[in-house]
Amino acid sequence: MYNMTELKNDRLLRALMRQPVDRTPVWMMRQAGRYLPEYRATREKAGDFLSLCKNTPLACEVTLQPLERYPLDAAILFSDILTIPDALGLGLYFETGEGPKFRNVIRSEADVAALPKLKAEVDLDYVMNAVSTIRRELNGRVPLIGFSGSPWTLATYMIEGGSSKNFAEAKKLMYGQPEVMHRLLDHLADAVIDYLNGQIRAGAQAVQIFDTWGGVLSHWAYEEFSLRYMKKIVAGLIRENDGRRVPVILFTKNGGQWLESIADSGCDAVGLDWTTDIGNARARVGDRVALQGNMDPAMLYAPKERIRQEVADILKRYGSGPGHVFNLGHGITPDVDPEHAGAFIEAVVELSPQYHS
Repeated sequence: MYNMTELKNDRLLRALMRQPVDRTPVWMMRQAGRYLPEYRATREKAGDFLSLCKNTPLACEVTLQPLERYPLDAAILFSDILTIPDALGLGLYFETGEGPKFRNVIRSEADVAALPKLKAEVDLDYVMNAVSTIRRELNGRVPLIGFSGSPWTLATYMIEGGSSKNFAEAKKLMYGQPEVMHRLLDHLADAVIDYLNGQIRAGAQAVQIFDTWGGVLSHWAYEEFSLRYMKKIVAGLIRENDGRRVPVILFTKNGGQWLESIADSGCDAVGLDWTTDIGNARARVGDRVALQGNMDPAMLYAPKERIRQEVADILKRYGSGPGHVFNLGHGITPDVDPEHAGAFIEAVVELSPQYHS
């Protein structure tokens, strides 16, 4: 469908494959979001967040907005991790100031058994339409990243009925009826495989799995209930499209203690949050995978000069050579000054070439 030779900036894809680049590529989680006044204006036009996700021209518009402002090396699909549970019939809605909620929750074996099988290209056709439209509009400017939530993360929302502080219901099911939890996670892993493969066929050139809540699990439970299913997904993904490898990034928030296991999952890159030292992470994983991250998003509240110092420090800690994608350690927060985000990105662009001679 696409001619890969048209990609004018493949810095991100090369870095994810640990190939030489002229400078460290940079993008931000939630780079299309509420911190940008132009995003807020488009969202108002759409009516609400979910309507914006489902409106192809507007979803494309907000995906491209940060690229108009900043010299970023990737676009990331504008969507939400909870599109899969919504398509499975749980009835996603958003309450102002309270985040996502579901009208139906999963609490029993019967609830799991009643879940339909996802046909992503039909049930989530609006996502596929957004991917192909964004890819066309990008016209080879930078690669497009597709994404999904991890099975464990999706399961927590489906069981709790929204976000949670202590994940009591999810852990009750996990410890009390582990076989039911495994059945749910297996069902979700199949759904994520279908969903991400649909995005890749529609034009996504790299994909990221967001395991936002993997870090709330105990050491052994993480491997059994989160990583195991991400490994299944990685094994089931289309890894080459348009004659080029489609890199896979796994990001577990608070996942630093499992770095070696994540690196052995079959992924191409591991996303790091800000609690892990990137130099230490590189020493631990060696040349097995690329590393993405990992500035604390709250650093963007600091003066611009301090932001620049932090970028310099993270680049120095990673050191020379390929395999680093600069990013925040989690999503940019809504009240950040866009000029501070700009200072962060410009610092990466200006300071990183010395590490890639």
